[in-house]
Amino acid sequence: MPESLSSIRATLDAHDQGHLLAFLDELTGPGAERLLTQIAGIDFGELARLMARAGGREVAPVRSGELEPAPFYPRPTDDARGWSDEDRHYRSVGEEVIRAGRVAAFAVAGGQATRLGWSGPKGTFPATAVSGRPLLGIFAEQVLANQDRYRVTIPFYIMTSPLNDEATRAFFHDNNYFGLNRRNILMIPQRLLPSIDAETSKILLADKGTVAMHPDGHGGAVNALAASGALDDMAARGIDHISYFQVDNPLVNVIDPLFVGLHTAAPDSSSQMSSKVVPKTDPDERVGVLCRRGGRTVIIEYSDLPPELAAERDETGTLRFDAGSIAVHLISVSFLKKLAGGEGPFTLPVNRARKAVPHVDTRTGRRVVPQTPNAIKLEWFIFDALPLADAALVYQTSRLEEFAPIKNASGADSPATSHQLQSDRNGRWLETHGVAIPRDHEGHVAAKIEISPLTALSCDDLAGVQLPAAIEAGEEVVL
Repeated sequence: MPESLSSIRATLDAHDQGHLLAFLDELTGPGAERLLTQIAGIDFGELARLMARAGGREVAPVRSGELEPAPFYPRPTDDARGWSDEDRHYRSVGEEVIRAGRVAAFAVAGGQATRLGWSGPKGTFPATAVSGRPLLGIFAEQVLANQDRYRVTIPFYIMTSPLNDEATRAFFHDNNYFGLNRRNILMIPQRLLPSIDAETSKILLADKGTVAMHPDGHGGAVNALAASGALDDMAARGIDHISYFQVDNPLVNVIDPLFVGLHTAAPDSSSQMSSKVVPKTDPDERVGVLCRRGGRTVIIEYSDLPPELAAERDETGTLRFDAGSIAVHLISVSFLKKLAGGEGPFTLPVNRARKAVPHVDTRTGRRVVPQTPNAIKLEWFIFDALPLADAALVYQTSRLEEFAPIKNASGADSPATSHQLQSDRNGRWLETHGVAIPRDHEGHVAAKIEISPLTALSCDDLAGVQLPAAIEAGEEVVL
């Protein structure tokens, strides 16, 4: 311990971070060891380089005339009988890619569900309208159903965080891996970085024995996949593309053959990175928008899109900048290796965000809970990879079919709104097959309807399922 402590003190003094040991003498033996181990795991040289890289990075203001709406492929009808020859072609191509074992699922699931009043990883939150199937369980069942359909193994990679990795692993074990082979579920903890005082550039202490740390953003998935060996594992398995999605959307289509076909075979796709979007509900919806800027596909955050552009409409009355991001992408493994530095340094730009971070004042020992942003968090965004792709394809899907996020305990994007959207989608599927569905005065399904991925992955899959003639108002149905 003395030699280790001496080395750590020297490192901290060299980087002007000696305050991190301000309360070392007050800690118990195990508490002191935990703090020293945490400090020893910080690469202070890298942190200084990242701060320098992020120091001058600001979002370039949008100037008049430099943005254009991103062109996109529209989703065909629910009923495949109405698809065009082109739609059928790309779905067929995608099915062959999936059947050949070239696609893996990848969920970003590092968060906790504290905002939802749930004490556990967000992926364990009960998300379906009737049985309360957990989010990660829904995705695992989709993977299982696709494996059965295409007679192929589809690996399921999951990015956890140091905060929820152990609990997520236990959750899968306790649920018998939802029928998947445990060797094909690979969990990758996301990296944490220290939070830094915005005024002094000092690393903050969350408490007297803990450095304040934060996840490095969803773009940190690139580094996590590379550092964990997951990209090498994909290459060994013959995986060429990952289907990337975030954990909060129970309607996400985990393995979409039409999207895979467009991504891999469309003439305007480089097969490096493609993105799914949905039509925005209104100009002020708080989602990023896929645009073209300087000949490249980019996502412009809702806060950076000028209000006059956000409200602009075409001759049909549709919003011109209508392609709302739902954080669903297809990304090639070779492109991920390039982004991770396989051909040079890590290429995604690092961002600095000002956040309010509670901490301990190292002079007084008092806990500080700031009401305004006081700290810098360094993070990466996966969508910053889009303009680095040679040609990024955009595919617009249906909100009702594929977007029912659970982000808040109440109000918009809550379990209640998600349950209604799930029931609305499932009711529409059943109506397509002749089932009488009750609706309220606003047109929403007036029942709770849940359809397992093991029963149907799409509306067409219900053709061979025994269905009720009608569903009554207020009824709860699980198929």
